Amino acid sequence: MKVGDRVRVKESVIVYHQPEHRGEPFDIKGLEGEIVSFANEWHGKAISANLPIQVQFSKKFKAHLRETEIEVIS
Repeated sequence: MKVGDRVRVKESVIVYHQPEHRGEPFDIKGLEGEIVSFANEWHGKAISANLPIQVQFSKKFKAHLRETEIEVIS
C-alpha cells in the first residue's frame, strides 16, 4: 500500500467522529477512501503506531486504520 491508493474498509470498525453521526457509534465497514499518510516516522525517528494508515473518506472525514482493516481496490 502507498499514499494515493484507493481502499475499502473490509472489517467492522466503529468510529465516533464521523461528521454526520458525531458522538454516536458508526460502522465504517464498506466505505471507500484514499490513503493520505502513514504514521511510521516522527521527527526523523521510526515509530510503531497502533493505527498507522490515515484514510480520507470525504472532505470532512479521515480515520486512522490498521493494514488488516482495509483492502486496496482498483
